[in-house]
Amino acid sequence: MSDHNHEHGEACGCGHDHDHDHDHDHEHEEFVLTLTDEEGKDVEMVLVETFDVGEKVYALLLERNNPEADGIILRMEEENEEMVLYNIEDEQEWKQVEEAYNELVAQMDEA
Repeated sequence: MSDHNHEHGEACGCGHDHDHDHDHDHEHEEFVLTLTDEEGKDVEMVLVETFDVGEKVYALLLERNNPEADGIILRMEEENEEMVLYNIEDEQEWKQVEEAYNELVAQMDEA
């Protein structure tokens, strides 16, 4: 983590609105997606990391209310200027992604 925490008091003069009735927090906006699990229940997922494998970009998502659960990795593609997430269904593709992810985790552990 960086040394400077960007926290504002009520009268910090930063021009931000500190009225917490608003859902949007400019500085720490989480990218939250709602996915539907096998049982048809909505699960809120937070995008924690994106990483590249070859020409493609993948996103690591963790359950917002259960960060201890296993994350899921989806392929990100841009369609009509919107990001769309796809399940990885190709076995070969999944192996490459898994290897890249394991390397990413190993780098994080060393840091």
